Amino acid sequence: MATTFIDTKSCPRYRPGPSSGEMAEVLNNALCGAKSVHGALRWLAAGDWLDAAASASDHQLLYLMEGEATITLKGTDYPVKRGAGLYLAPGESARIRQSGGSALKVFHLTVPIATSGR
Repeated sequence: MATTFIDTKSCPRYRPGPSSGEMAEVLNNALCGAKSVHGALRWLAAGDWLDAAASASDHQLLYLMEGEATITLKGTDYPVKRGAGLYLAPGESARIRQSGGSALKVFHLTVPIATSGR
């Protein structure tokens, strides 16, 4: 297996929705041959949020790289800041809202449930 360097600063940013901030895919099949995992960087400004939607087939990991946020889990808000991590099991969901004075940067990793034979 070869080592692949991914220059995340050169990955194109786009807005997947009107209030979901900017996103750049940094881990996928096209970039480095990651066939079953997906990684993205997200930047959320004031008024932006990220809905980590429930998926019956995926595990999700979110890591706050910069800024402060409020994470809503099962109707309860939790204030968090840089260095916080969140694991979502298949079927779980959360909303992350930027809540500090500066932009929020989040790494979002999605990994499918392993199937038999893998």
